[in-house]
Amino acid sequence: MNFTRWSARFPGTQRRAAARTEHAAAQAKRGEGAVPAARGGRPDPGAERSTPAADGHPADPTVSGTGTGSGTGSGPGGSSGPGTGTTSAQRTGVLTAVPSLDELSVREVLGRLPALVALVHGPEHRVAYVNDAYTAGFGARTPGAPAHEALPELGELGLLALLDQVQRSGRPRTAKNRTAPGGGSSYTVTCTPVDFPTPATGTTAASTAEADAHHTGILIHLADVTDHAEAVERLRASERRQREAAVTLQRSLLPQELEQPDDLRIAATYQPGGTEAAVGGDWYDVITLGAGRTALVIGDVMGRGVRAAAVMGQLRTAVRAYARLDLPPHEVLQLLDGLAAEIDASQIATCVYAVHDPNEGLLAYASAGHLPILVRDEHGTVRRAADPTGPPLGTGGWLHTSGTIALGPGSTAVLYTDGLVERRGEDIDEGVAALERALAGAQGTPSVICDRLMRALGVDADHDDDVAVMVLQQPARAGADAELFHNAALELLGGIEAAPRARAFAQGVLASWRFPVELCDLGVLAASELVANSLQHGTPPMRLRLRRTDRRLIIEVTDGDDHLPRRRRAEPADETGRGISIVATIASSWGSRRTPGGGKAVWCEFALPDK
Repeated sequence: MNFTRWSARFPGTQRRAAARTEHAAAQAKRGEGAVPAARGGRPDPGAERSTPAADGHPADPTVSGTGTGSGTGSGPGGSSGPGTGTTSAQRTGVLTAVPSLDELSVREVLGRLPALVALVHGPEHRVAYVNDAYTAGFGARTPGAPAHEALPELGELGLLALLDQVQRSGRPRTAKNRTAPGGGSSYTVTCTPVDFPTPATGTTAASTAEADAHHTGILIHLADVTDHAEAVERLRASERRQREAAVTLQRSLLPQELEQPDDLRIAATYQPGGTEAAVGGDWYDVITLGAGRTALVIGDVMGRGVRAAAVMGQLRTAVRAYARLDLPPHEVLQLLDGLAAEIDASQIATCVYAVHDPNEGLLAYASAGHLPILVRDEHGTVRRAADPTGPPLGTGGWLHTSGTIALGPGSTAVLYTDGLVERRGEDIDEGVAALERALAGAQGTPSVICDRLMRALGVDADHDDDVAVMVLQQPARAGADAELFHNAALELLGGIEAAPRARAFAQGVLASWRFPVELCDLGVLAASELVANSLQHGTPPMRLRLRRTDRRLIIEVTDGDDHLPRRRRAEPADETGRGISIVATIASSWGSRRTPGGGKAVWCEFALPDK
């Protein structure tokens, strides 16, 4: 195969060759000079020295302008003496032109390329040429054989279909990072269509049409990118390890098992973002506060990676500590806001903190820039928790406020992070509305509802953001199950005479609930001490409340004074100060808190014996 023939078929080569031919013809007509022969052709004796034009410039820029050391040159404006070695072109300041590209041998150029090069032609992609690098990489190839037989490596790299596509379209195509089977070298392959010479003049029309169908070819260029591919794989492996470390840290900081209050059924799920998304700082938690009350929290630290997960862990730990103070939701967020600014001033977080009180049938909450809680009542109506919503944690300078939403028997509430409802190109309110529709039709246990909401909102393993969802239900109990849950309350009116009424009330209620005699006696003693403490240190209105669940007995006394009692050691001569110590000794747990309307509540709990 004569490569100098088909090299002239590259796009643009014919136009340049025609231009040079016309230029040479004009020179010959004027007798101004001659063009050097191509490499391998017969030299032209008249081409050794250029003849300047009338203006002193060489007529053809490809003509050499360098004379011998003993030559003599002349031109307009003067002449050089013998032996000077200076040409007219040098005297006029014209640089000597470089050789033309057409003087180079295409075979020699391709043969010296370090990249692998092969040329195929015709519909069957028959081998026309392979360079030395290709032979060194894959071995010698038989010219004229089809590619699927002579170039099996192209099939292993999945390139035979690409050759057909280039053949049909006439456009170059590139395939990146094709790895040879067995984990060998990786190549970026470029396939460029080329034209072979058309049939000679004088052939029949039929033979010409057949030849035209076979005169196209494809130049295949394989660049070895193994080092680059290995570097990319090392980078991806490092990113995978970092992501796995972040996911492990994230999951270890989340509660391994949710606390299950007596009055609620709770389930939560966490789904990290897909492999292309870094792990965020979503978290949730359930904290039992005592006296049947439960704190629920869900939040999202802005940012990605280990840093966001570490900040999330610190905030979650702080929430649990602040929750033990039994503060109103907005006060907990105020404390978290200051802590978040101390942890990292550049890291902000959104959060919802809510407290469920079974006695009131309410969910009190405060939000720091987080999405609204959704509640579906027993009739299937879905409502959003209204404002108040303050700015995210870590911004500072804002006083959060609390709100309430009803959570009665048969109700279901959903707390979630923005990954569940936020989509690129869509308003987030549209995602919240879609979640409302999904919640309206979701039935079953909290864990089942979690799964259904995730599927309904399109969250899967390739989701682009991490998602946390918490579902809580207030069961509607009936029959034998309802008999395990009772409430009884007594308003404490009058003065010290309220104490015996409280003891009699507690004795009658606990006996009606069929508690063992020992537990009844302990319950009456605890109620008496709490009432006496309230009568002595509190202010009206006062109230005694008894509550039983399937697992515990709760005794609570409220009054109008907001000074919280504390346990102290009473001296032998002291006549008071032993009531709280007695309650703390006989009860499973005890505590106190300030009530929203002003005042306080002091409570204790007794674990019920297993039946």
